[in-house]
Amino acid sequence: ETLASASSSSDSDTGGASPPPRKKHRSSAAEGVGEPGALAGLPSATHLSRTGSASGASGTGSGSLKKKKRLSQAEEDVIRLIGQHLNGLGLNQTVDLLMQESGCRLEHPSATKFRNHVMEGEWDKAENDLNELKALMHSPNAIVVRAPDSLLRMKFLLLQQKYLEYLEDGKVLEALQVLRGELTPLKYNTDRIHVLSGYLMCSHPEDLKAKAEWEGKGAGSRCRLLDKLQTYLPPSVMLPPRRLQTLLRQAVEMQRDRCLYHNTKLDSSLDSVSLLLDHVCSRKQFPCYTQQILTEHCNEVWFCKFSNDGTKLATGSKDTTVIIWQVEPDSHQLKLVRTLEGHAYGVSYLAWSPDDVYLIACGPDDCSELWLWNVQTGELRTKMSQSHEDSLTSVAWNPDGKRFVTGGQRGQFYQCDLEGNLLESWEGVRVQCLWCMSDGRTVLASDTHQRIRGYSFEDLTDRNIVQEDHPIMSFTVSKNGRLALLNVATQGVHLWDLQDRVLVRKYQGVTQGFYTIHSCFGGHNEDFIASGSEDHKVYIWHKRSELPIMELTGHTRTVNCVSWNPCIPSLMASASDDGTVRIWGPAPFLDAQELDGLNGTDMLSQSQNKQEV
Repeated sequence: ETLASASSSSDSDTGGASPPPRKKHRSSAAEGVGEPGALAGLPSATHLSRTGSASGASGTGSGSLKKKKRLSQAEEDVIRLIGQHLNGLGLNQTVDLLMQESGCRLEHPSATKFRNHVMEGEWDKAENDLNELKALMHSPNAIVVRAPDSLLRMKFLLLQQKYLEYLEDGKVLEALQVLRGELTPLKYNTDRIHVLSGYLMCSHPEDLKAKAEWEGKGAGSRCRLLDKLQTYLPPSVMLPPRRLQTLLRQAVEMQRDRCLYHNTKLDSSLDSVSLLLDHVCSRKQFPCYTQQILTEHCNEVWFCKFSNDGTKLATGSKDTTVIIWQVEPDSHQLKLVRTLEGHAYGVSYLAWSPDDVYLIACGPDDCSELWLWNVQTGELRTKMSQSHEDSLTSVAWNPDGKRFVTGGQRGQFYQCDLEGNLLESWEGVRVQCLWCMSDGRTVLASDTHQRIRGYSFEDLTDRNIVQEDHPIMSFTVSKNGRLALLNVATQGVHLWDLQDRVLVRKYQGVTQGFYTIHSCFGGHNEDFIASGSEDHKVYIWHKRSELPIMELTGHTRTVNCVSWNPCIPSLMASASDDGTVRIWGPAPFLDAQELDGLNGTDMLSQSQNKQEV
């Protein structure tokens, strides 16, 4: 009513005739019964003012009320993005109406003409259009400064498509004329012109498509050509292809990157997510709940490791045994398969062969032997010992599965075959932990000088990669070979970039003295890090966050080792001096209060959760 009276007052002030009462007129539009042709949900007065046919109202007063709001640059950009997306869906009439009502244009008229000529294969006209676009490309209002030869590159792409289409149609003379008379005189990308000339020898279209890696004449290849051509045009002239989808995909990826608990396979498709809600992963999808406690060992459990295919778990104990467990594919429960006995000093380290057929077991410092077991048959293939004075406490498989390296703190560093035969040795290296890189040539070894060095047994060269200020008790390397995760005495867990040789991050929370504790990467894309601790807990961090996102309780003594299943990202195992192995999985509860009250699981404090959010 206030708006109506204000309008009447404005009309009377200008001396115009009194309009009919507006209240009734507006309510009928709101109820969807306005004049024919009015947009649903818009007052018909607004529609009339846009079409310029308002009747019964004098000009200036009501016209000022109905004056269209000037759109900001951001609002115009959004309208163009929406228009481009609708156009891609084939809703062309809707796009026309949107552009008409908003006063925007989807792209510059010269760009529209250019697009049509390209899609229709009118190459001479498209080439002429470049002259009009040239002025727009280098105008003072252009957002992005284009390369000086942009026009030349665009012309080359057009002529290349023209040439290929002539060849497909069997018009060899016309194609030759394009090559000699139009492409070559450009004096641009001569290497590519030599390649194009070779296509003249193609005997049939399929041969041409295969050699040129080109899908052939038609809408598909011309659309791809337009996508390339657009990169040389300012977005004010022609929008980048599928720009709205690109922005939405970037937003989804950013939300996933910020999600501390995201532990599912990355899918770049927008169809796999809802755009109506922000991306949030619950901690319930995370290995935070003790789903099984393995108590078959009768002494401290020093090590645990899932097989590469994720179907088995090997655990080594002070009780002189290695136990092989089978992971049930549906329930993810573990079942004892076999026990490997006879490791007199206990088992402090285990390594699966790349094909998971063999398992090597090492003992503590006083142990001079290692055992190579056939896991499938339970038979001991090799029991290796070079000298009773050796200390073979660590081992790593070569990616070829035919060799391994082993060593210890008494200065032994050997490369051996599956029969235990010594292939090469490196003198004077006091090895704490070992890792074979994927190139099959480089072996990483941490030593008693608080460093990790790279060794090549082929040419007997070595180089320093990591230098710490305190002893490196153990380390592991990410699947891509880029990152190393170190457990450093009295310091905790450190992340190093092996390529740049820099310390990336120090993770907080864990208690690390001089015990050997083994941490691991885990989850989809190895986005997470887990480690045992001398305070009886398992700590989990997101790779990018120094603060733990989860602390898992349940063990009653030091947690020596944590292993994350490489194929089941919601499954993790931890081995402890309390003689048990705990299997961690997602919480089976639906209620958040039940989750917070889980026995043996200590979530982050509420204050830390707020800080993370």
